[in-house]
Amino acid sequence: MQLHISPSLRHVTVFPGKGVREFIKVKVGSRRLSYRMLFYSILFVFVMTAVDTIDGESKCSSIGCLGKRLGPKILGRTESMVPEVIYQILEEPIGKHELQGRSDIPQTLDEFMVEIKNGKSDAMTFAVKLREMVTLLEQRTRNAKIQEYLYRHVASSSIPKQLHCLALRLANEHASNAAARLQLPSAELVPALVDNSYYHFVLASDNVLATSVVATSLVRNSLRPHKVVLHIITDRKTYYPMQAWFSLHPLSPAIIEVKALHHFDWFTKGKVPVLEAMEKDQRVRSQFRGGSSAIVANNTEKPNVIAAKLQALSPKYNSLMNHIRIHLPELFPGLDKIVFLDDDIVVQTDLSPLWDIEMNGKVNGAVETCNGEDNFVMSKRYRSYLNFSHPLISKNFDPNACAWAYGMNIFDLDAWRKTNISFTYHHWLEQNLKSDLSLWQLGTLPPGLIAFHGHVQVIDPFWHMLGLGYQENTSYADVKSAGVIHYNGRAKPWLEIAFPKLRPFWAKYVDFSDKFIKSCHIMAT
Repeated sequence: MQLHISPSLRHVTVFPGKGVREFIKVKVGSRRLSYRMLFYSILFVFVMTAVDTIDGESKCSSIGCLGKRLGPKILGRTESMVPEVIYQILEEPIGKHELQGRSDIPQTLDEFMVEIKNGKSDAMTFAVKLREMVTLLEQRTRNAKIQEYLYRHVASSSIPKQLHCLALRLANEHASNAAARLQLPSAELVPALVDNSYYHFVLASDNVLATSVVATSLVRNSLRPHKVVLHIITDRKTYYPMQAWFSLHPLSPAIIEVKALHHFDWFTKGKVPVLEAMEKDQRVRSQFRGGSSAIVANNTEKPNVIAAKLQALSPKYNSLMNHIRIHLPELFPGLDKIVFLDDDIVVQTDLSPLWDIEMNGKVNGAVETCNGEDNFVMSKRYRSYLNFSHPLISKNFDPNACAWAYGMNIFDLDAWRKTNISFTYHHWLEQNLKSDLSLWQLGTLPPGLIAFHGHVQVIDPFWHMLGLGYQENTSYADVKSAGVIHYNGRAKPWLEIAFPKLRPFWAKYVDFSDKFIKSCHIMAT
C-alpha cells in the first residue's frame, strides 16, 4: 500500500499495492485546515483502507468501493463522513507530562493499524490512540532535533584540541627559535604596506590553520604573487603563534604582514566604539539567553527557534575579529582600496581583476544572496536577518531588499571615508542592545546590511560562492568552477562535522607532512 501527497497538498492518492488498479483519490476542499488536522485526516483515510470495520459498522472490503464512498467527501467538498467525535478529540490538547511512562501507545503506524483492527475500536478510541501516537512521535522528533542542534552548537563553538595544540606548539617555537620571530614583513618590504600599486588583502582571524589556508590559496592562485600584500590582523593571544607560522612558512614573493590589534595606534587611543558595544553585548546576551541549558529546556519553542538562539551564543558572533572590519578606514589610513577575506574561504583563482571592477562611487563590492539556483543559500533578503515586526526596522527598511554577503568584499576606503557608515553601524548596535537584541539576533551581517545600505556595488557571483558550511547539496562542478568558495555555516572544514564531499577543496592547501601539523594529529580526513 502506498500513500502519495501532491506538493500542493490539494490531492491525496492511496494505492493498495503493486499490480492493483483500484485506488482512492481525494481532492482537498477549500475550507481552511491546519497542517496537523490535514495530517490526521490523510492518516484516517490511509488507515481506513486497511481496516474493515470502524465504529461497529461493516465497510466494503474493496479499496475502490471505499474510495468511492469516502474519497470525495472526507476533506470538505461535501459533508464529511468522518465522525465529528474524531475531530473533537484530535483538537483537544495533551499535557506535556500526560504521555510520560506510558507503554500502551503504539510506536509505529503498523502497530497502530494492528491494534485498531484487532480491537474492533469505535471512533472515539480510534481518535484517542491516533492523537497519542502522533503526539508522542512529535515529542520524540522535537527532542531529537534539539539534541542535534545542541551537539552541533557544541562542536562548532569549541576549539578542537588539534587547533589548540597547534597554537601552543607555535607559541613555544616562537619563544625558543629566533627564526620564528622574524619581522613580518622584512624592513626593505615595509614601504609596500602603504603602496597602492599593490593588491592589498586584509584578513582578521585568531585561527592559525584557517589563516594559512586562505593565505596559501591566495598566493598559489595569483598570476602576480609579487604584487600581493596580505595584512593579517589577529588578537594578542594568537599573535606569537601567527608570527611563528608565517616566519617559518614564508609565501614569497608575496608580502605578508602579521599584526595584532594592540599594535595599531588608532586602536590604543581613547575609546573604541566596537569594544564598548561588544562588552555591552556580552552582558545583554548572558542575561537574555540564560545559556544553552536554559534554551534547550524550553518546551514551548520550535526547534528552529531554539537552533537560532543556540547559534546566537556562538563566540564568533561576538568576536572582535568579526566586528573589526567596520574600522578598516581607520586601521589602514594610507590605503585606497582593499579586498577583505574571511578565514573560512578558499581562493581558487587570481583575484587581481577585482581591482578593475568599476565601483561607481559605492563603498562595498559584494555578491547578492537573493538570486541563484540554490534556494537554500541564495534566497536571503533583509527579512531573513532583520526583525520586521519591530517598528524601528519596519519603518526604515524594505523586507524584500536583496541581502549581500560578507566573506569576500571589495572595499573602496576612499569612498568609505566620505560617508557615515561606521557611525551608522554603531548607532544600530546600540539600538539593538537597548531593545534586548530584538532587532536581530545573530552576527555582524545585520548591522552591516543597515550600515552599507545604499553603498553596495553588486559583483558577479563567480567571485564568491556561499553555503559550503550549511549543506552539501552544491554540485562538485559548481564548487570547482567558483573563484572563491566560502564555508559559511557551522560545518567548518577544520571541524569533524565538516561535509566530507566539500572538505577536500580546503584540505588541498594544508601540508599534512608539516612537522607542526603532524605533531598535532591534524589529518586530511
